[in-house]
Amino acid sequence: MQVGKDKVTTIDYTLKDDEGTTIDQSSNGEFAYLHGASNIIPGLEQALEGKQAGDELSVSIAPDQAYGEKDLAQIQRVPRSQFPPDVEIQPGMQFQAQSPDGQMLVVTVSDVDDDVVVVDGNHPLAGKTLHFDVKVVDVRDATAEEMEHGHVHGEGGHQH
Repeated sequence: MQVGKDKVTTIDYTLKDDEGTTIDQSSNGEFAYLHGASNIIPGLEQALEGKQAGDELSVSIAPDQAYGEKDLAQIQRVPRSQFPPDVEIQPGMQFQAQSPDGQMLVVTVSDVDDDVVVVDGNHPLAGKTLHFDVKVVDVRDATAEEMEHGHVHGEGGHQH
């Protein structure tokens, strides 16, 4: 069976940056997604289209087909007083924030001084080319419930 729309695809992968540093990996068939439901980045989904169990590929995904370019408008200087006074704010920490239109988003602290905290609302991998080594472990038809919900359910049904 080939990877395509409404197929549950299980992959093992290693994700590296331009320097060859491993950013993330999944093995032993632990990662499954519903193909065609925007559950993974577009460039990887396109690269997997038509593959079948046992196929292996290495693919580099440009930012515009991954997490997008870094948007400088998503980097904000926030007064330190807007953060809990009893928390030592450090670069790399993440907080939930609300966008001007009311959406919840996660921001990452990139810099701190006595008066200002610089936060970045971009995805941590925005602006980066991503390098994947992937093995297709399994491909199966999605259940009606998985297609309706737009994601894979584990053994015995869904956990939400």
